[in-house]
Amino acid sequence: MALLRPKIIILTALILLVLVGDVVLTHHYLTEPYPGHNDFLPHWEGARSFWQEGISPYDARTTLNIQMRMFGREAQPGEDPNFYAYPFFYTFFLIPLTYFSYDWAAAIWMVLLEVCLVVSVFLLLDLFRWKPRPLLLASLLLWTIISYYPARGLLLGQVSLVVYCLEVLSLWALARGQDRLAGAVLAISTLKPQMAFLLVPLLLLWALRARRRAFVISFIATFAASMALSFVLLPSWLSDWLDVVRRYPEYTAAAFPDSAGSPVWILFGYYLNVGDVVQGIVNLACVAVLLWSWYLVLIKGREETLMWSIMITLTITNLVAFRTATPNYVVFTIPLVYYLKVIAQHSRRWGGLWAGVVLLALLVFHWAHFLITIQGRGDSEHGSLLLPLPFGMLLVLLLTRRLWWRAQPLLETAGSSQRTHASMPLQGEDAP
Repeated sequence: MALLRPKIIILTALILLVLVGDVVLTHHYLTEPYPGHNDFLPHWEGARSFWQEGISPYDARTTLNIQMRMFGREAQPGEDPNFYAYPFFYTFFLIPLTYFSYDWAAAIWMVLLEVCLVVSVFLLLDLFRWKPRPLLLASLLLWTIISYYPARGLLLGQVSLVVYCLEVLSLWALARGQDRLAGAVLAISTLKPQMAFLLVPLLLLWALRARRRAFVISFIATFAASMALSFVLLPSWLSDWLDVVRRYPEYTAAAFPDSAGSPVWILFGYYLNVGDVVQGIVNLACVAVLLWSWYLVLIKGREETLMWSIMITLTITNLVAFRTATPNYVVFTIPLVYYLKVIAQHSRRWGGLWAGVVLLALLVFHWAHFLITIQGRGDSEHGSLLLPLPFGMLLVLLLTRRLWWRAQPLLETAGSSQRTHASMPLQGEDAP
């Protein structure tokens, strides 16, 4: 044990040195000469305006500060006004960055997002009990940084990459019996509600049924504390935020006409223009699939279907949410890692190669899709980029559902298994 401590200290020091070097290089070669991170800027300026100047992040003066930094002028009609459009408690986590100039804050944020992506991969590998060979592991880590959806999130400074990491951490913590940690980080993940609005109720309802009380209590305590502190610091934040959310459809429709709705709307309403009735039927079908997956877990008690139900929930979230964004699709890395494990373990000799081929194919397809459709649109994405992955993932999940169900349950009710904790590392803190 004594010999391990110097090694841990040295490894920690090396990691910190690499991260500091990454921040410096990112600043000197990216964020200083090429200011950007347009999705991060409103969040940072909203936090800076409040914590440094005492101005509400939802105030018109803050919005003007954001626009002056982004455009050098007020936003014109038809342009995205870039309101601060997130719950107030998000600003708590940005306090340290408000003491840096924007170029340094953006560099630090980008490196933090990179860390979230890499950490998420290792958590998923442990969650699915998979140890890929070094070359495949290196390929997966590289892919998770440079593939289109996470790469766009990095360049925009999208908080969705943080939320994705928090959701992965919550699942991993639940699987390892760290229910209090799981509940706390899941509560924090609600800082971007459109990514968590279906996952949160599923996990809370499952935890109540599974007698994982520590998870539920931790979630409620963390969420309540963040809400209470928000109201103490800015009593009007909820009404101000809801006002911004209410105005959101209007200005997004003007700025992004082919991606101003959910993927269901983009496909059936914008491109196919089949009318509201067909869109309603498709949305109802998506909800029916969601409720069926929940029924299997929450009513029938089929624990082996839980992880599949979680994947269905994340997929339906991105299909029916009023408006999603392509960086949100980083959550599909979760089922992808599972499928890569299945492919790699199918053949000891060629499985790793085929898994690598899948990664390469996804990398090329999504970047080619972006490059082909971006012509003449500045840096604005084509709405069709929002379609293949969620619709494709839903189809794959439905076709391979028994593959998930036959796997060993990753999460179980307290006391539902006779195995020891050593052989079942997924038992909850409340388990007898």
